[in-house]
Amino acid sequence: MLLTRLLMISLGAIFAENFVLVKFLGICPFLGVSKKTETAFGMGFAVVFVMVCASALTWLVNQLLVLCNIEYLQTIAFILVIAVLVQFVEMFLRKNIPPLYNSLGIYLPLITTNCAVLGVAILNITKFADSTTSFLDSVVYGGAAGLGFTLAIILFAGVRERLENADIPEFLKGMPIVLITASLLSIAFMGFSGMSF
Repeated sequence: MLLTRLLMISLGAIFAENFVLVKFLGICPFLGVSKKTETAFGMGFAVVFVMVCASALTWLVNQLLVLCNIEYLQTIAFILVIAVLVQFVEMFLRKNIPPLYNSLGIYLPLITTNCAVLGVAILNITKFADSTTSFLDSVVYGGAAGLGFTLAIILFAGVRERLENADIPEFLKGMPIVLITASLLSIAFMGFSGMSF
């Protein structure tokens, strides 16, 4: 029963509630880092790591805030937790994978303000507040939301790489064709919203 519940949470977060293509959270890195598949892959897994850790830590921080009766500080506390996590990821990539660090550029620190990461932390609290396994649900939801982000950005990067060699009318080159492609990919993912996960 628990495994089925976690599977449904995962499938829902990846497909039916995809943060980028359905909830439209995290559009900035989605559009900015999706020019090459390798960069998109690295960014996606950095976001997965941050979302899983942020889901776990913000759940614990929220429990502490509720215990102290200061729930109104949730957003500030969550942003601080996310900022610390992103700094750890940035230091790790700078030291161990410099080419990926250089290719992500400004978008890596932008994970701190990525509304998808903050969104998953806030949704975990509202979505799983009454659950008896809320910590596990939150972590699984965060990881699945990160995987959904990764899937979306890798698919989009693959399409953008193919568009570079396509015969596109001059007035559509650049950002117009990118936005049209993103909207078509979004429409495809919205087809999953009718499925009950």
